[in-house]
Amino acid sequence: MTLAPTYRIEPLPVAARGVVALRSHSDQPYTGLKDAYLISRFEAGTSEFWTHGRQWEGRPGAVVVHEPGDVHRDVRRHGVVTYQMIRLAPALVEQVTSRVRLQACLEPGDPRAAALHRLHDAVAGGADRFALECAIAEAIDTIADVAVTRERAHVHTRPVRRALELIRERLAEPLTLDELAREAGLDKFHLCRAFRAQVGMPPHAYLTQLRIMHAKEMLAAGAKPKDIAPRVGLYDQSQLNRHFRRIVGMTPGQFARGL
Repeated sequence: MTLAPTYRIEPLPVAARGVVALRSHSDQPYTGLKDAYLISRFEAGTSEFWTHGRQWEGRPGAVVVHEPGDVHRDVRRHGVVTYQMIRLAPALVEQVTSRVRLQACLEPGDPRAAALHRLHDAVAGGADRFALECAIAEAIDTIADVAVTRERAHVHTRPVRRALELIRERLAEPLTLDELAREAGLDKFHLCRAFRAQVGMPPHAYLTQLRIMHAKEMLAAGAKPKDIAPRVGLYDQSQLNRHFRRIVGMTPGQFARGL
């Protein structure tokens, strides 16, 4: 008998602006592009996943930190994995420190993760606004402190960085692989291989994820779904709906109503 897949999300109340928290229970692999700073703590189960140019193992007590634009791709989940996730708006983090890059997974017992655990404990315990603001400030300070780890060993080579920059600049415009390869200074075959190895997905998939991320931001700012497709480089409403449903799990209209 085949067991039904498990997928359950529990929103957690948070008394602070720019912060969203939830608890996820799922045995389904996930691949996606992060649109904010995310601090996730494994509560149960184990998962092997790829991000920041390498494969990691998440197990109870491990803390995973992502920045906007990071790709996360599950390699496999061993049964149902439960984790608590805290989303920090980019503006909240970057008013304290410049854009940061850091090691993705801090192992259980890593002393650098102490403030991140305190933030998770405060959220899980329903801390009041003042206590939560203090925990958030400490967590952001921790992110800034450990960021040096990745500044010294950036995973993206210069050609891939150039390709990423062009994709971001041309988000709402047509883009060809030949143009991307010329900008990167590689032939398109080597570029595709290097891009997938370093970013975690091929260029076209990254561009689509980025467009949907911007569509979500526009919806959150009050834009109407019917006006968004051309502004993020998609042909029409049907293409937007198709990609949005596949990546977000609902239509743009449903997402807007949920806001």
